Amino acid sequence: MVDHYIYGKCDRISPEAPVPVVNFNQEQYTLGGAGNVIKNLYALGSSSQLLAACGEDDAAWQLEKQLEATGIDFYYLAKEDDRPTTIKTRVLAGNHQLLRIDREVKRAVTAAEEDKLLSHLEALLPQAKILILSDYCKGFFSPTLTHRVLTLCKQYGVLSLLDSKERNLEKFAGVDIIKPNKKEAAAMSGITIIDRDSLKEACAIIKQKVQCQSVVVTLSEEGMAIYHDNTLDLIPTKALEVYDVTGAGDTVIAALAYGLSKQMTLHEACDLANHAAAVVVAKIGSATATLKEIEQLKQKQAQ
Repeated sequence: MVDHYIYGKCDRISPEAPVPVVNFNQEQYTLGGAGNVIKNLYALGSSSQLLAACGEDDAAWQLEKQLEATGIDFYYLAKEDDRPTTIKTRVLAGNHQLLRIDREVKRAVTAAEEDKLLSHLEALLPQAKILILSDYCKGFFSPTLTHRVLTLCKQYGVLSLLDSKERNLEKFAGVDIIKPNKKEAAAMSGITIIDRDSLKEACAIIKQKVQCQSVVVTLSEEGMAIYHDNTLDLIPTKALEVYDVTGAGDTVIAALAYGLSKQMTLHEACDLANHAAAVVVAKIGSATATLKEIEQLKQKQAQ
């Protein structure tokens, strides 16, 4: 998807309706969704490949332009005439978001495009260490596509990480690690998370539903939780300042994947991801974190 930002200044209310009037200053296009995960991987110094879907429209051209600017190794976009490329337009005045407009459809790709995507995936997996399923519930991860993807991961010994807003987890059965936020974990498990015990119960239910190895839950200002071997560990937040949480989940899944690809333990990779998230929430918009910025944050915290 494409993230579209319109920046301006607001100092009056419209006489036509009780809404703010924004005087346009500039606009910016950047990669959103799985594309933002790609940006975060490259900011950390990791190579990556992308398989996704979009439309046959001007936004697709913008999408490819942004992808190529990252220096991406390989990408394949399943383009369909009747699918608009997903665009999220945010209108900001100063540092305040006033409005968001979404242009999208939510449906699976055609059977022919699914076969093409899987063909590319099978060609890439022998050289891969990690596969990230970045699911924004736009219909891309149909039950059949998801099953075929996870089957190939098992076949080639590739670790699979899931970041999804989906409540119904049955189609993701067999994924290795799942990373919801607190709200998503509550919806997935049916548990109201109010304390450590309810959080552990929610993680246990999620683990049982997808038969995964581990559950990692981001807890916003409370940090992060790791559920592994029926044990729950909490990592306090590393954020010193919070300006914008847009895309922070993408940063976490990218940093988690990066750490695991470098043979870090799950706890070490989560610590890296926690620091990376602290870097990006101190910026405006869908930002990224470099290893240098993460190290600078650690040094600042140690002072």
